[in-house]
Amino acid sequence: MHSIIQKWEAIIMKKEDIKKVVLAYSGGLDTSVIIPWLKEHYNNCEVIAACADLGQGDELEPVHDKALKTGASKCYIMDLKEEFISDYVWPTVKAGAVYEKKYLLGTSFARPLIAKKLVEIAEKEGADAIAHGATGKGNDQVRFELSVKALAPQLAIIAPWREWELRSRDQEIDYAAAHNIPIPVSHDHDYSMDRNMWHLSHEGSDLEDPWNAPKDELFIVTNIPEKAPDKPEYVELEYVEGVPVSVNGEKLSPAKLVEKLNEIGIRNAVGITDMVEDRLVGMKSRGVYENPAGAIIYYGHNDLENLCLDRATQSFKQQVSIRYSELVYDGMWFSPLREALDAFVNETQKTVTGTVRMKLYKGNIYSAGVKSPYSLYSQEYVTFGEDEVYNQADATGFINLFGLPLKVRALMKKGNLK
Repeated sequence: MHSIIQKWEAIIMKKEDIKKVVLAYSGGLDTSVIIPWLKEHYNNCEVIAACADLGQGDELEPVHDKALKTGASKCYIMDLKEEFISDYVWPTVKAGAVYEKKYLLGTSFARPLIAKKLVEIAEKEGADAIAHGATGKGNDQVRFELSVKALAPQLAIIAPWREWELRSRDQEIDYAAAHNIPIPVSHDHDYSMDRNMWHLSHEGSDLEDPWNAPKDELFIVTNIPEKAPDKPEYVELEYVEGVPVSVNGEKLSPAKLVEKLNEIGIRNAVGITDMVEDRLVGMKSRGVYENPAGAIIYYGHNDLENLCLDRATQSFKQQVSIRYSELVYDGMWFSPLREALDAFVNETQKTVTGTVRMKLYKGNIYSAGVKSPYSLYSQEYVTFGEDEVYNQADATGFINLFGLPLKVRALMKKGNLK
């Protein structure tokens, strides 16, 4: 035991030993401020910015030059869109994982991928530490750090929000102004946002009061129902083993498929979620999410599973879905349990193949047809008309046996059980 403790003490770095840091960089308020702060407080260490392109769009254009101008020695911009959808989103969709019945985990499963790439860059560059801009109140600090611990436990982790003297976003904005750092927020529009091609999240500001309805101008990605078309739009989504592969008959790569569904969902204002959720660190928080493609994909996947999975499998999978969502939310992507649950999920998805048709109208999604070569639905068995396969008299014996425990208990309560 003593040797193990010595080994771990050897890799716990002192502040003055940290010479090179890889920063998870987005160009937003937190990470914009962190670059000069790291240099000021960590002996003018070298800071390498690493930005994951997960489909944020135009907001990435100024990131490279901005990172260098604010003190970074390099800025990696990594196109991870296809890997993000195929290796992180699709497994979660197949699991049917939705946190607390509403949240489609858009930030949660992005963090382990980003952390994995940070580790790769740190090892390539010979860095001593990884830094992130997650606050000490949130979930992201756990997601980043558990992922790094699982992949590269020798790296030190710097979390400025747990160290610095800045105590609010307003103080960060003032710090940025004092250091001539351009930032994408102001005192008047200071929501904390996270964006990728799967979702856009909003927290903070007036949303901190759950009684406040989100303002129309909050929504940056999607339409609002009042402005959506007055005519419904139909979309057909084909799945193969639980994974969507085509939209309206057009085969698309994972990222392109999400982009296409985003266009359709945005038009029809679907995928807006407003919820109070339980953070891992113990507090409740309020978030508003824009998730157009995700809402369509999950709805269709659920319809197809209803057609193709038997009752016992589907019932147990619902329990797995809840646990899976908690693991992803809690930052346990690289855990043995999540990997083991994947094995179960993948087995259930072998017959989740088929096509789902949905009607989108003013923020709502409606079922409009589903078909599969593995359908367990039999019109001949279920019909109200005459059939040759089902003897309705068989139900008498079934009900007598199924209801026997209830009958025996009732007799006991009445004193008639002998």
